[in-house]
Amino acid sequence: MGFFNKLKAGLEKTRKSFTEKIEQLVIGYATIDDEFLDDVEAVLLSADVGVPTTATLMAEIRNGIKSKEINSPDDLKPFLQTKISAMLLDKAVAEPISHKPPVVMLIVGVNGVGKTTTIGKLASYYQEEGKKVLIAAADTFRAAAIDQLEVWGQRTGTEVIKHAEGSDPAAVAFDAVQAAKARKVDIIIIDTAGRLHTKSNLMEELKKINRVIAKEIPEAPHETLLVLDATTGQNAINQAKLFGDAVTLSGVVLTKLDGTAKGGVVIAINNELSLPVKWIGVGEGVNDLRPFAAAEFAGALFADK
Repeated sequence: MGFFNKLKAGLEKTRKSFTEKIEQLVIGYATIDDEFLDDVEAVLLSADVGVPTTATLMAEIRNGIKSKEINSPDDLKPFLQTKISAMLLDKAVAEPISHKPPVVMLIVGVNGVGKTTTIGKLASYYQEEGKKVLIAAADTFRAAAIDQLEVWGQRTGTEVIKHAEGSDPAAVAFDAVQAAKARKVDIIIIDTAGRLHTKSNLMEELKKINRVIAKEIPEAPHETLLVLDATTGQNAINQAKLFGDAVTLSGVVLTKLDGTAKGGVVIAINNELSLPVKWIGVGEGVNDLRPFAAAEFAGALFADK
């Protein structure tokens, strides 16, 4: 199955919650009136597009009615697809691995969102691209996180730099950078602790990791990616705002899109946070995490059954 088909299948729950409800509205209304627009707004909110983004899209729809781009309910679906595609493409970014190696990727996110699995899949993706990858197990507060990364390292043939549980995370990052330089590694992927409830400690820890890395590799980390669980919907937006207060983020990895009807959160993240979704996960398989392609996502969201 090609990735577009996987994406289409992975978005099935969201499509039923969103696109199919739009189609039902189109069938149920002969003309556009206030009741029709209220129902459209409710559909957008139920797919976790979010209040600000829903307001933006509703304003676009009303403008479309005034400008005669929307003349009947039948015109709504293609109009929305065009507007949502444009919204996503506006913040679309090319995969930024153009820096001189080693490129340093810092991975942040609360526990339980699929952070360590994401790191393993990222390592696999880049290994398949012919890159030499090294993983740093700097979430030293959870022995399980270190063990999981070791398993992924074995699965993908990726070296994992680790210290004992409870060690200084910055020391792990330092050793990883030194090892990467010595072994001519292309990409270092660094795991970090997901203790958002102790935000001030987390912020200091991340700042220390950043300082240690930057001393060895100026401008590093080149990427700080926040892993979010799509099934949490608008709570993912709140997590992103809190992490954004703690560290400068370069993008989002959105996992578990295949398990939710709240895939509209992709649109909300792009629109509300000025933060691009860079990777999406639509399954359990090692190849089910891929760079986010805005036009492909919109196409799969609005695709026929």
